[in-house]
Amino acid sequence: MRITGALSDETEEILTPEAVAFVLELSAKFQPRLSELLGERIVRRKRISRHGFDGNDSINHEIRSQDWKVAPHPPQLLDRRVEITGPTEAKMAINALNSGAKVWLADLEDSNTPHWENVINSQIVLKRVSTHTLTFEQQNGKQYKLNALAETAQTIVRPRGLHMLERNVLVNEVPLPAAFFDAGLYLFHNHNQLASVGKAPLFYLPKLESEFEARLWNDFFVEAQASLGISYGTIRSTVLIETITAAFKMEEILFELKDHISGLNAGRWDYLFSIIKTFRDAGQEFILPDRDQITMNAPFMQTYAQAMVHSCHKRGAMAIGGMAAFIPIKNNSELNMIALEKVRKDKEREVNQGFDGSWVAHPGLVDICKGIFDSTLKNKLNQIDRQVDLPLDFPNSLVDLRSVKGTVTKSGLVNNVEVSVRYLMAWLAGSGAVAINNLMEDAATVEISRSQIWQQVKNSVKFEDTGEVCTTELVNDVIDRIYAKLITETCSEHEIERAINLFREVSLAEDFLEFITPKASELIDVN
Repeated sequence: MRITGALSDETEEILTPEAVAFVLELSAKFQPRLSELLGERIVRRKRISRHGFDGNDSINHEIRSQDWKVAPHPPQLLDRRVEITGPTEAKMAINALNSGAKVWLADLEDSNTPHWENVINSQIVLKRVSTHTLTFEQQNGKQYKLNALAETAQTIVRPRGLHMLERNVLVNEVPLPAAFFDAGLYLFHNHNQLASVGKAPLFYLPKLESEFEARLWNDFFVEAQASLGISYGTIRSTVLIETITAAFKMEEILFELKDHISGLNAGRWDYLFSIIKTFRDAGQEFILPDRDQITMNAPFMQTYAQAMVHSCHKRGAMAIGGMAAFIPIKNNSELNMIALEKVRKDKEREVNQGFDGSWVAHPGLVDICKGIFDSTLKNKLNQIDRQVDLPLDFPNSLVDLRSVKGTVTKSGLVNNVEVSVRYLMAWLAGSGAVAINNLMEDAATVEISRSQIWQQVKNSVKFEDTGEVCTTELVNDVIDRIYAKLITETCSEHEIERAINLFREVSLAEDFLEFITPKASELIDVN
């Protein structure tokens, strides 16, 4: 093994010989299967592109006809009515854990950039959280510390997706799978401490595309538990349903992980990206309106939510709703009231649909979300006992995009470019959760934006607000105008150029790039 990242006291604390040996053993066992599964993703997408997608063909009727349930939930996962997400940076972690939320999603993925310092410091923070010793002091002397253990949120760790590589750790000059690196280190360093306070290692699993990928994770957990001497079934996971192929496989995914799963989550922003990516060359009927016009009230998104609650509650699992990305607007009370009302309506929709909890991106939204779920749940911890029928036209309604109301506009294109470039500037500098226009953005925003642009160019879409046709030349002109705008601000020209060039490349490339983050990671490999 060769480590190319900078070495420090923190690195030595995390990459101990024993921890490294544990991670390498797991990676050696499962990396070949992972490579096969990633190859199957490409084959599956090409097949869908050529022949279309028949959801009924993807259903395992034998699994769905059997009477089975997921394993009983541990006490700390019985109440998940409000979960707060964010990167594993010390100050933000403390604020999230003290926020009153039931769960803190410690994000090593979309809101945490894979800079080597971030990767190692995230593991340090997670160790301090497990021992309840995490503190932070600002330069002005203000100090942050955790509330009492019983008053802090339950930690669930989201490792990086199966498609990501940890480029700073090489075995035979081949990078380790980032997912195994993240999950393995967290398990090794924290399982004993968690057990001593009656807790367990918990994970959010991102961007799965099939039940076979869920099976890989299940086998990873089984092997890790055996190697560490942890009782079978101790580890629990929640799977984000954020790909269209996984949406057709919700019960199958629950089945494969049934001894190590707690529920499913509506990762709706990445889900939209997956739909665009999967059907990007399938014709005009798969072109969606501007990103900000697509809400959970769209018929195909209602089907997605309804199918999730149905699948989870049928099998005794939790259904966790999507992100409220709004952040409180301190300097404009009128806009703040409008934003909070949107959050309130979104959470009311979710609890009425049967979800057991939901996500927020900011501590200021915890009480709103909690109050809405409290009013429905009352003295109950969840509503798993509430059964929800599948839509009559399921599964075909998952991909019925023709019923979506909205328009495709040039102003939407401009917004996609500007928000994405601003985010990428921050991402390349080391920040993965970025407040832009009063929304907390992560990598999913860029993925949706650049895939919409790619699809619009390939289909010569005509903008409804200007009558112009979306061409490579027009997109380049918009990108150049955004560049000129940013140059007038207090931004580094080098930072702007890196972000602009990256976004231009992934939006206008002849061959669509499956994910932007591996490409972007190449720009930060020099630590």
